[in-house]
Amino acid sequence: MPRFVVVSMSPLPEALIESYFAPYLEDKDLEVEVVGVFGKPREEVKEALRRADVVIGDYTFQMKIDEDLCSAMEKVRLIQQPSTGFDHIDVEACRRRGIPVANAGGANAVSVAEYTIMAALALLKRLVYAHERTREGAWPQWELMDMGTYDLYGRTWGIIGLGRIGREVTRRLKPWGVRILYHDKARMRDLEEELGVEYRTLRRLLRESDVVSIHVPLTPETRGMIGERELRAMKPGAILVNPSRGELVDEEALAKALREGWIGGAAVDVYSREPPGSDHPLIRLAREGGVNLIVTPHIAGANSDARQRIVRFSVENVLRVLMGGEPEAVVNM
Repeated sequence: MPRFVVVSMSPLPEALIESYFAPYLEDKDLEVEVVGVFGKPREEVKEALRRADVVIGDYTFQMKIDEDLCSAMEKVRLIQQPSTGFDHIDVEACRRRGIPVANAGGANAVSVAEYTIMAALALLKRLVYAHERTREGAWPQWELMDMGTYDLYGRTWGIIGLGRIGREVTRRLKPWGVRILYHDKARMRDLEEELGVEYRTLRRLLRESDVVSIHVPLTPETRGMIGERELRAMKPGAILVNPSRGELVDEEALAKALREGWIGGAAVDVYSREPPGSDHPLIRLAREGGVNLIVTPHIAGANSDARQRIVRFSVENVLRVLMGGEPEAVVNM
């Protein structure tokens, strides 16, 4: 019976990961040995990688995979990242060595889409502020009417990135009676009629949208794509939702935009450093009582349902490769 070595760079215990594989192995003529290397010295990690048939990446992004570690992967058939993000992996170095890198982007697409719409509605309705003031014993009914609370119906929503998550957001917005614009690096004419979306350049999308949500990976091209210039291009009452990567947005500029009223509000689930710390510009603003800002701890795609889907997809993709098949969701080939 063939025996394969799966090296896990995540902090999960080896026994737990093996338990994920166990139900799939009952009727298969192969064995899987899981070797955990999270937090271990680099030379020990490299020695484990030399034995590895498959590598499971670190969902906390602490264990980076660089060109030096790639050079130790003498027989690795797949690096399976158990998350949507993979910016801690040098995917180009992996490609040069012929090692496919797969993520689990589709597994949490629904979760992130639901979070995105929830966050936008909470901002439009000023839900968090209403809760806090009522909890304190106040009755802010007229205060909120004076501040303004709004419907999603009849508004224009701009989606930056029409990948798996962007498409799930679009499908869920259809019944709300909104006009949907999108921007992506390439226009997707075949999807426009199917999803009921209109293509815009990034600049035009920002100018026309009442809600803007970001759903692109972090790459050299997307890093810092929303800065002061882009924020000033948005409508004064528009809101921004970022459940993707903190580095996509200039966080200092966003905090300034919210303080000075360039835009109406923002919901932020991701930060350029995580945890962000109390000195982070957006956390400082939230602590000061910014009523037009919602901050959450990178939970959009990390709920219980999504984690189960990520585990299932990752295990099935690993086994598919070990049994001689082609991996799915490859990001670098």
